[in-house]
Amino acid sequence: MGTRRKSRELTMQMLFQGDLGKQTPDEVRKLFWNSRDDVDAETRGFAEDLYRVATTRQPEIDTIIEAHSQNWRIERMPVVDRNLLRAAIAELLEYPMTPGPIVINESLEVARRYAAPESIHFLNGVLDAIAKDILKKRLA
Repeated sequence: MGTRRKSRELTMQMLFQGDLGKQTPDEVRKLFWNSRDDVDAETRGFAEDLYRVATTRQPEIDTIIEAHSQNWRIERMPVVDRNLLRAAIAELLEYPMTPGPIVINESLEVARRYAAPESIHFLNGVLDAIAKDILKKRLA
């Protein structure tokens, strides 16, 4: 597994942990890394960046998700799905040099490991629509 994919996976895991608990994002981050001494600095750095963006911009990201996922409220989505979306959208928003199709593909690879099989098409459709919308806004 590549460094970036591992970072995306770790980001989703931190978001998942935070979604289930009552800790602040900083508490989640500290607790999460206490059990991970096998992660190299580059992988950890990118995961930390994505996590920071996803947590600080979460209200905006959740609004984007709900606007592009017809008939689905964010709190009704499976926890893994909504946190995969949050991590991917954080990357789409904050790392414009990474092409949208790469962000989507990498997110779907992480989803194949953690999400239900029926979630893959949903995640792909939502991320594709969001990536197109973000690109359109950048070009405007």
